Amino acid sequence: MSIQNATELNGIKRVGRVVALALRAMADNLIPGVTTGELDVVGHTVLDLHGARSAPQLCVGFPSATCISVNDEVAHGVPGTRVIQPGDVVNLDVSAELGGFFADTGASFPVSPTSPRTRLLCRATKRALMQALTVMRPGMPFNQTGHAVERVARRHGLRPVRDLCAHGVGRWLHEEPLEISNVYDPNDRRRFTEGLVVAMETFLSLGSGQIIPMSDGWTLSTSDGSRAAQFEHTVVVTRDGPMIVTV
Repeated sequence: MSIQNATELNGIKRVGRVVALALRAMADNLIPGVTTGELDVVGHTVLDLHGARSAPQLCVGFPSATCISVNDEVAHGVPGTRVIQPGDVVNLDVSAELGGFFADTGASFPVSPTSPRTRLLCRATKRALMQALTVMRPGMPFNQTGHAVERVARRHGLRPVRDLCAHGVGRWLHEEPLEISNVYDPNDRRRFTEGLVVAMETFLSLGSGQIIPMSDGWTLSTSDGSRAAQFEHTVVVTRDGPMIVTV
C-alpha cells in the first residue's frame, strides 16, 4: 500500500509496534532448552494481548502464529517440539494484522556459545538490511537495495538467498510491489515512491544461497545444509528516508 493520510500511517505504526513487541518477547525467551513451540506461544500471547491476529494464519493458513527457522532453515519454519541447542542460529519472523493493517518483522539470533562464522552471518545480514534501507527514498530504483545487499555479502564471504525477496505490505501480508530482490537486477526498473510501505528483508547464507522446500510443505532450507540468517523491518518510504515502524 501507499500511505495516503495520517490515519493510515498511524494504523501501520500501531501494528508495527505490536509485531516488534512480540519479536522482542520471543527473543527474550530464546535460550537453550526451550522449544520452538514454546517460543511461538510467547509471540502468540503478545499478539492476542494487543488484539492482533497472526498474518500467516490469517492469510495462508499457516499452522502456527509465527515462523521460527533454525540453522539451515531459511524461512517459514513451523514451530513445534524442536529444542533449541547451544550453537544454533534461530530466525524469528512475526507478522500480524491489527485494525485492517499488516506489518512484518524478523531477526536472527546466535544461541551462545556459537562459532565466529555464525556470529558474522547474523551481524552481516543485519548490516545488509540497514544498508538496503539507506537507498529506500522516493525516486530511487528498487534494484539498488539488491546492490547494497550484495556488497555486504561479498565483503564477508557470504551469499544472498536469491529466491526470497522483500515485498509490499500494508493492507495484506504480501502485496505489490512483489519480489524486491536481494541481488542486483538490471532489468528491474521500478522505483520507490513516497508513502510506499515495504517489508524489507535480507537473507544471507554461509553456503550456496539456493533453497529447497521441506516435506512439511512450509519450511524452506538451504540446498547444501549451510546456515542462513534473515533480518526484516516494515518501513514507510519518505523524502527523509525510510521510516521504520517495527521498532
